[in-house]
Amino acid sequence: MPEAVILAAIADELLLRTVSWFLKEHGYDVLEASDSAGIFEYLDSTVPDLLLLDVTADTMPDPGALERIKADVPWRDMPVLLLATLPPDDNTIRLLSLGATDFIGKPFRVRELLARIQVQLRIHQMLVEARTELRTAEEELHRARSQAESQKKLVGILNEVSGDFTPDEIYHLVVRRAARALNITHCSLILGQADDEQALVSSAFENPALRNLEIKLVRYPEIRAALERGGPVLIADIDADPMFQGVRSEWASEGMDPGIRSVLAIPFQLDRIQSGVFLLRTLKNEPPLTPEHAEFADAIIRTATGAIRKAKTLEITKADKMRLEELASTDSLTSLLNRRALMERLEAELDRARRYEHGLVLLMIDLDHFKSINDGHGHPFGDLVLQDLARLLEHEVRSVDIVARYGGEEFVVVLPEQGKEGALVFAERVRTHVEGHSISTGGGNGNGKISLTVSIGLSEFPLNGIQTPGELIARADEALYRAKAAGRNHVSL
Repeated sequence: MPEAVILAAIADELLLRTVSWFLKEHGYDVLEASDSAGIFEYLDSTVPDLLLLDVTADTMPDPGALERIKADVPWRDMPVLLLATLPPDDNTIRLLSLGATDFIGKPFRVRELLARIQVQLRIHQMLVEARTELRTAEEELHRARSQAESQKKLVGILNEVSGDFTPDEIYHLVVRRAARALNITHCSLILGQADDEQALVSSAFENPALRNLEIKLVRYPEIRAALERGGPVLIADIDADPMFQGVRSEWASEGMDPGIRSVLAIPFQLDRIQSGVFLLRTLKNEPPLTPEHAEFADAIIRTATGAIRKAKTLEITKADKMRLEELASTDSLTSLLNRRALMERLEAELDRARRYEHGLVLLMIDLDHFKSINDGHGHPFGDLVLQDLARLLEHEVRSVDIVARYGGEEFVVVLPEQGKEGALVFAERVRTHVEGHSISTGGGNGNGKISLTVSIGLSEFPLNGIQTPGELIARADEALYRAKAAGRNHVSL
């Protein structure tokens, strides 16, 4: 695997050289820039795997630099890790809202920086792979559509079949349009394999109620023969053909006359596993099926199978697209919204609050003494604690509320159409529930437990001076600081 390329943009020359040195020592290819102009000099010729951006200097980055990076297609998915102050200042919050993916406070530990870089590179690689898969699927879908378009001139059936339908809809269209075009009353699609004892009716023109009916292949020798031979089976007169001798004897013993004159069975293959037969039958009062009917029906089913494959590809593509969107907007540990998705949702909720002139409250929730939990019980247990708190918050909110992991042990809850009185009641309820909640550590013969507490800061809109998501979060962060200063396990507005 080629070395990951990291563009380190740090104004402090000594820090830049130091960071560059230890990143190279850990196998990374490092590009160095001391100002925004240097960043874009590199970006004009290459796309790094990650941008490490120091935002503690007044000159870094230039206003609008990150907006330009995130607006350009080649760079927009590049993860941006900020070197920032603790707690994060307004500039850091603004850059996070513009697309920076994470930040680490200065001074930082080398191991933590390396761990955060590795996480961002893994997520970036997953996004790249997902986009590549999606692009490939879309190209395959485009080719499938092109092939279907070239065959549309066959008959009006093909026009309808090659539309944007599900596989089940295509099955129904094929039997309906083929039966009408050939002026026959019995036309169906059967799914099964040669070594099966039974097959499944996917669609039947003569009786739609037969859909999903299981049939015994021993009673349908033409279907089994078509599946075994892999080619069409055309019998003009089943009363005289030896293939039906055994079935005719069974019909006679049962006193049954199906009234069938001729049959045509055309096999088709949907994929390596799923196959079936396009089955046409005429009654004794109808003309027999001919080789011309077989040629016509074969053209229909060949186009139909292409359309069915296309429909299946489209369904997979849509599922992959949903998976990609979820990956880009979800925190991998807690399955809550991540910071970027939170900012997008919060911007939309603020616009809606302005438009309809209603209130909105944001809660910044911080898990007290989380560092001690990690240090005392290990990071895997700390992850379980964060997941547990995430589930508790999800249980407390309404369906219209927003819950997100803001970073580390900080969570954000957004309460649309809510005033500060109701929000304070909600915050106290959350604080109380967390305080009364304990988690088993797995120690002490399974009896070891720890209790949790949270500190909560609230900010509300509309309020003088608050116009943007960053300002709303900054006010909540100030309130959270006051709650911490009051001894933790407090709610502050």
